[in-house]
Amino acid sequence: MELEQCVNFALTKAQNIVHQFFKARLAPYGITPGQYGVLKCLWDEDGLTVKKLAERMYLDSSTITGLLDRMENKGLIKRQSSPSDRRALSVVLTPAGKALQEPVTQAIIDANQAVLKNMSEEEADSFLNILLSLNGK
Repeated sequence: MELEQCVNFALTKAQNIVHQFFKARLAPYGITPGQYGVLKCLWDEDGLTVKKLAERMYLDSSTITGLLDRMENKGLIKRQSSPSDRRALSVVLTPAGKALQEPVTQAIIDANQAVLKNMSEEEADSFLNILLSLNGK
């Protein structure tokens, strides 16, 4: 089998290209693709626990902790005791984190369209469905 025909190689190469593209599109807002993921989760449901965020993003606890540390240092989020469980920490958006919602959402929409521009709408839908099926969705 040729290396380019290996599913893992092809997905890794594509993921690296897409990641760099999104990284460049998010740079003007001072965030990374991973930080966008956290923001998106909190824009949808502010106050998630660290554990819930990690589960939704498929990250381990050390990875999410580092991500949250950097976001807290940027003033985008803050961690506080969870109102429902004092042993857990909730992550809440700051005004700066909330203010990014509209421009960053538009940047992500534009980036998605740019990545899929060489596909018809049907091909793009099929491609996304294939990715979701690989992810067990």
